[in-house]
Amino acid sequence: MIKIEKLSKHFGKLQVLKDIDLSLTPGQCISLIGPNGSGKTTLIKTILGMVVPSSGNIYVEGKNINREWAYRSDIGYMPQKGEYPENMSIGQVLDMMIDIRKTPSHLLDNELYEKFEIETMLDKRMRTLSGGTRQKVSACLAFMFNPKVLILDEPTAGLDPVATEILKEKIIREKEKNKLILITSHVLSDLDDLVSQIIYMQDGELRFHKSLAELKADTGTDKLSRAIAHVMGYKTMFTKEVIHEQ
Repeated sequence: MIKIEKLSKHFGKLQVLKDIDLSLTPGQCISLIGPNGSGKTTLIKTILGMVVPSSGNIYVEGKNINREWAYRSDIGYMPQKGEYPENMSIGQVLDMMIDIRKTPSHLLDNELYEKFEIETMLDKRMRTLSGGTRQKVSACLAFMFNPKVLILDEPTAGLDPVATEILKEKIIREKEKNKLILITSHVLSDLDDLVSQIIYMQDGELRFHKSLAELKADTGTDKLSRAIAHVMGYKTMFTKEVIHEQ
């Protein structure tokens, strides 16, 4: 569904993406992982058309996205921190987005809207919202228009445990509908039950793209957090933990 070929990006003399090649297919929940400054955010923004690459190409369903915008209607994006007009209410923001997207009401996916009980908060102004409530609004908007692709940036940040489980269950159901889901998160414990593939980036380079099962087998671990710790070289701490558990 999304194919990336030799993608590079420079900001002045700083190269933040270096010849990235990726093929992302439907029915997968893929975790994009890497240290701060590894290029994850820039990669996401190039897919979304928010950053123009210095070289290389991105194809969505076989079409080059260069200078194209229509493809973005098939992507649901949940940013790490949603930016909304602060004087607008939740209800006004939702109505505005529905009007912009021109999606008939009977085609909207209101599952998160209902489970997060957004209806009880429609009159609240965006400037008054807690981080968790803002995340709920962002999640509702990302899923509401039934996109083929979901890009979720730190989706559980600020959510309480109940809301986190609601969102995780929703992600699993969307993957089962053969949608492509790309997640970035520093809370690796949230991803074990969700992801099927791992993309690991460092210093703007793609270090590997493999299934979660392959990564666990390669590192001799049973959890994603331990596998990534092993990859990043935290072997002393990792080894002591494994020995202690045995």
